[in-house]
Amino acid sequence: MKKLFQKNSETVNLNRRSFMIGSASAGLVMAFAPALLSGSLSAKESISQQAFSPTIWWTMDTNGGVEVSIAKAEMGQHIGTALARIVADELECDWDKVSITYVDTHEKWGYMVTGGSWSVFQSFKPLSQAGAAGRLALIDAGAKMLGVKPEQCIAQKGQIVAGGQSVSYADIVQKGEFNLTFTSEEVAKLPLKPANKRHLTGLNQDFKALDIPAKTNGTAVYGIDVEIEGMVYARPVIPPTRYGSKVTSVDDSGAKAIKGYRGFEILNDPSNTVEGWVVVLADNYHSAIKAVDALNVSYQVGKTANVSEADIQAQGKKLCDDSSSGTLFVDEGNTPQVLADAKNTFDATYTTATASHYQLEPLNAIAEFKNGNWIVHTGNQWQSLTLPALAKALDIEQNKVIIRPYYLGGGFGRRLFGDWTVPAALTAKAIGKPVKLVFTREDDSLFDQSRSASTAKLTASFGEKGELSALEHAFAAGWPTKAMAPGFLAPGVDGNGKFDSFSASGADHWYSMSNHRARAINNELAQSTFTPGWLRSVGPGWIVWSLESFIDEIAHKQGIDPVKFRLSMLDGKGKQAGKAPESVGGARRLHDVLKKVSHKVSSIKLNENEGIGFSVSSGQERHMPAWIGTAAHVHVNKNDGKITLKKLYAVVDAGLIVHPDGAMAQLEGSLLWGASMALHESNSYKNGQVAATNFNTYLPLRMQDVPEMDIEFVQSDEFPVGLGEPGVIGVAPAIGNAVYNAVGVRLRDLPMKPSAVIKGLKA
Repeated sequence: MKKLFQKNSETVNLNRRSFMIGSASAGLVMAFAPALLSGSLSAKESISQQAFSPTIWWTMDTNGGVEVSIAKAEMGQHIGTALARIVADELECDWDKVSITYVDTHEKWGYMVTGGSWSVFQSFKPLSQAGAAGRLALIDAGAKMLGVKPEQCIAQKGQIVAGGQSVSYADIVQKGEFNLTFTSEEVAKLPLKPANKRHLTGLNQDFKALDIPAKTNGTAVYGIDVEIEGMVYARPVIPPTRYGSKVTSVDDSGAKAIKGYRGFEILNDPSNTVEGWVVVLADNYHSAIKAVDALNVSYQVGKTANVSEADIQAQGKKLCDDSSSGTLFVDEGNTPQVLADAKNTFDATYTTATASHYQLEPLNAIAEFKNGNWIVHTGNQWQSLTLPALAKALDIEQNKVIIRPYYLGGGFGRRLFGDWTVPAALTAKAIGKPVKLVFTREDDSLFDQSRSASTAKLTASFGEKGELSALEHAFAAGWPTKAMAPGFLAPGVDGNGKFDSFSASGADHWYSMSNHRARAINNELAQSTFTPGWLRSVGPGWIVWSLESFIDEIAHKQGIDPVKFRLSMLDGKGKQAGKAPESVGGARRLHDVLKKVSHKVSSIKLNENEGIGFSVSSGQERHMPAWIGTAAHVHVNKNDGKITLKKLYAVVDAGLIVHPDGAMAQLEGSLLWGASMALHESNSYKNGQVAATNFNTYLPLRMQDVPEMDIEFVQSDEFPVGLGEPGVIGVAPAIGNAVYNAVGVRLRDLPMKPSAVIKGLKA
C-alpha cells in the first residue's frame, strides 16, 4: 500500500511540489501547489485571486489566529489535534490561537484516505515543512518591521523576537507583505526543528486537544445527525447474498398500512457495488424501519447462499496444505529444500473466526443533487476510493461528486470504502429528492465488510543441534484489496502472481532467519461470499497471532526461554537493520522493547494456574514499524476453562510521539480491541450471511472483563510512525502463550474458547 501514496498522494510525494505564501483578504495563506506556477501571476496574486489549485495547509488571520486544514477523517483518534500540533510546533504560533477545519473532497486536497495508521506518519514531513516555511516568512517580514536582520530574530509563541524587541504575528500579518514561493529543492532543505527544540510535540507535552470539546458538549456533528430540507428517509432491504442476488418480486401490501410509507425502489447499479437491492422510502426513519419489516421481497439468490463458516475454514486449510498455492511474499534462502532435507520438522495450524466491525454509529448517508453537483453527506475514511464508485453508479464525471465530511462514530476500517453511499445516491437520483439512508444495527451487520476467517500453517525445520533452520508460513483469507482496490495488489517477490499486502504484512517479520518463506493465499470461497474488509490491525492482527504463537512453541520445544529465543533472533543484522527515516535501528529497537517489557513483569509472583506470555510486533507494515513488546498475565480456571486476562503490559517505541494523550488513547483502545478479538468476539457465516447481527449475539469485550494496562512509551527522537492499530497485534499471541505457561495447553484458534482440553485439566 506504500505504492498507493507514492503514486497518487500529493501530500507525500513532494518532487513536484512548491510552497506559496501570500497575503489575502483573510490574512496570510500558506499553500502547497502541485508545481511552480507557469503563468505570470505571483504567489500573492494567485492566492488572492484563487488562480490556483493547491492544498491550503493553513491560514493566519489578522489577529494571529491559525486555522489548519485537516484532510483526514476524525473517528475518535484526535487526528486534527495531532496534525495541527505538527504545524504549530514548526510555525511557533500560540497554541491557544490554533483551530482546525475538516475539508471536503475538492480535488485541491489531493488523495484522501484515513487508515493504515498512516495519518501522522504520512503527514509529518509535509506539515512540518509547511510550518517551517511560514516561520521563515514571518521572521523575514518581522525583521523588516523591527529594522534588524532575519538571522538576529527568533520565532516564539506567536511573536518575532530580536533582543529586547518583538512584534506579534498579528501585526506582521496586518502590516507585512508576503509574496514567496519555494521550489521543491528549497522545500527539501527547509530547516526543521531538532527534537530538543520542540515544545508542542513529543512526550511530556500536555496541551488542550482541539477536537475533544465538541464531542463532550454535544456540538459535534456526526453523519447520522445531518438533515437536509425536503429529504426523504430510507432503509435498505439487505439481499440474501452479497453477490448475485436478483429481485424477482416485491409485495408491499403490508407496508402500505404504515403511516408515512412512501414506497420502494429497486436499484439498478452500474457500478455493481450493490446487487439485488430494494430501498424503502418514508417520511421518517421509524416508519422506514417498520415498512422494511412489513415488506415481502422474493429473490433469485446468488451461488453462495449455502456457504458456512466451516466451509470457509475447510477451504483455507486445504489451500495452506497445498505447497503450490499462493503468491510468494517472502523468499529468503532455500526454504523448500531445507525443509525437504531436514530430519526433524514441526508444523502447526492456526485459525481466526470471521470478525465484524460493529462501529457504534451504524452506516448512514444523505445524497442530494444541488447546483449541478451530487453532494454526499457522510463520515468516510477513504474518499478517493469512494468517489469513483459514486460517479460510476450515477453515470457522471467524478468532479461532479463531493463528499462532505463529518465525525465518524467509529470507523475501524469499515468506513474506508463507502459502499453504503451508493444506494443512497441511486435512490436520490431515482426519486429526484434528497435521501437520508440509515441502516439499523442488523442491516449494518449483514452489509458489513467482515474481516475474513483465516487459516495459517507454519512449518519449521531443525538442524542436527536442534537449531531452527527454516520457517515456512502459509496463510489464507479473503482479501480486502482484491475486493475493493484491486489496482493496488502487489506482485510476488518472484514476479509471479499478485497478493494483497494488507493480508500479508506481519509475515515479513524482523527475526533474522537464513531460510524463510511466506505465501499469501486468497481464499476464493470467502472472496465470493462477502466483501472482505479492512478491520483494525488488518492482516497483522491474525498473521502475527500465528507467527508469535509458533515462535513460542518452537522455543519450548527447544527447551529455550521464549524471551531469550526471540532476543537472539532480533539482532538487527542484514535487512533487519532497518532504514531511514522510518525504521532506523531496525530489529534492535524491537529487541529493546521486548527486553523492557520482560523486565517489567520479571518480579511478578504467579498464583496457581497463572501465566505470563510474550509477543513482539512491528506495526502495520514493515515500512512503518511501531515496535511493541507485549506481555499478558492470565489466570485459567481448570474447571470451566474460563481465561481471565488480569493485566496487559506494552512497551512502545513509535519514534517521536506527536500527541501523547492521543497516542495513549490509541494504545489503550487497541490493546482492548486485541483482547476482545482474542477472547470474546467472533461471527460466523451461515447460509451465506453472518449469523450474529446485534450485540445480544455478537459479544465483544464487556466492561467487567477489561484488564489493567501498563503502557510505556520509549523516549525517542526518531521519525514518528502510526499508532492507531499496532497495539491490537501482539495481544492475542501474548494471551495464548500465557495460557500455555499457566496450564500447558496450546490454543490455536481465535477467539480462544474454553475448550474441552482446558476443562478436563485437573490440578
